[in-house]
Amino acid sequence: MSNSVAMPRILEFGEDATARLPDIVKGFNASRVLVLTDKTMVQMGYVAMVTELLSNAGINSRVYSNTIPEPTSQSIEEAVAVTRDNQIDCIVALGGGSAIDSAKAISMLASYGGFMRDYKAPRIVNETSIPVIAIPTTAGTGSEVTKFTIITDSDTDEKMLCIGLGFLPVAALIDYKLTMSLPPRITADTGIDALTHAIEAYVSKKGNPFSDYNALEAMRLIAPNLRKVFHDGNDIEARKQMMMGSTLAGIAFSNASVALVHGMSRPIGASFHVPHGLSNAMLLPSITAFSIPACEERYAQCAKAMGIVGEHVRTEDANTRLKQELLALNEELNVPTLAEFGVEKDDFDAVLDIMIQQAFASGSPGNNPRVPTEEEMRSLYQRLWK
Repeated sequence: MSNSVAMPRILEFGEDATARLPDIVKGFNASRVLVLTDKTMVQMGYVAMVTELLSNAGINSRVYSNTIPEPTSQSIEEAVAVTRDNQIDCIVALGGGSAIDSAKAISMLASYGGFMRDYKAPRIVNETSIPVIAIPTTAGTGSEVTKFTIITDSDTDEKMLCIGLGFLPVAALIDYKLTMSLPPRITADTGIDALTHAIEAYVSKKGNPFSDYNALEAMRLIAPNLRKVFHDGNDIEARKQMMMGSTLAGIAFSNASVALVHGMSRPIGASFHVPHGLSNAMLLPSITAFSIPACEERYAQCAKAMGIVGEHVRTEDANTRLKQELLALNEELNVPTLAEFGVEKDDFDAVLDIMIQQAFASGSPGNNPRVPTEEEMRSLYQRLWK
C-alpha cells in the first residue's frame, strides 16, 4: 500500500535562513508581497528586517500587522480585502501559528471568495491559491509545513479545522534565531504543542512509515530540550533542537493527522480563549492515559524516543513512566488547570455539550487509537477540574 506525502516545495533550515527570502520570492515571479504579521513582530524589529531584505532586492512589499492570537473569521476580513485590492501575488507569514494560519486562510479567501466556514472539514481544499511563504517565530505549531489551518467562526465560536493542499505553504524558512526572544510561557505552550503533534502523529490511525519516522525524531529532539529552553531561553543549542523538532512534528502530523487531544483542545480554545498549546498541555496526560490500553506498544515507543526509559524496558513499565513524565512536565512548566486559568465551572458546564459536538465534528477523535463515546469524552473533559 502506498502513502501520500505533502510538504512545502522549499524548506530552508538553519541560522539566518530568513535571508533567503528575496531569492524565493523571485523564484515564484512575485512582485507584490504582503508581509502578514502582528504588532509584536513589528516591535521586535523582525518586520523591519524582512521588509529591508525585500526592498534591497527590489521587491515591493506592504505590511499588515493586525493579525491576532487564535484568529477568527472576522479578524481576517480586512486582510482579505487588502490582499485583493492590492493584487497581492505572494504572502509572507511572519510569526507564530496564528499569523501563519491567518495567511493560509487569507490566501484562499482572496483567491476564491466565500466564507471560511465554506472551507472547513470534512471538505478537502486542494485549490491553488496565492503562494504563502511561512517564517515561524515559535517552535511549536508546525503550521509552516502543514496542510491545515484553524480559524474560529466568529458567529458560532467553533474552531474550524480546514484541510487540504491549498493550505500548504509553498516555502518555509526555519530560522531558530527568531525564537531566541520568546518568553517562557510561550516557549512552554508552543513546545508542548509540538510534543503533542509528534505523539499524536505516531499513534494516529492515519500514520504511515514516513510520519512515524518524523514523529519519533521530533520526540527525540523536543523531549530533552523543552525544559532547557523554558528555564534558559538563551540556550542556543536547545533552541536549535526545538526548532528542528517542531518542524519534524509538523511534517509528521500533516501527513498522519492529529487525534483526540487536538479534537478536544480546539473547543476549549474557542469557548474560553485558552492558547492552543496550553489547552493541549492540560489534556495530554489524561488523554494519553485513556488511550494507552488501545495502543500500548506505540505509546511505549514514545517513552523510549523521549528518553524517559531505555530501549529494553517492558511495555507496561514504559507506559507507566510516560504517564508520570507528562504530569511532571506540566508541573515543571507551570501549566495551569482550567480553574487556575480563570474558567468558571458553571460556564464550562454550560457549553460542555457543544464542545463535545465540535470535537467529534472535527474528525480528529476518530484518528485516536481509542475513540471515546460521548460519555467518555464528557468524563475526560470533566477530569480537567479534578
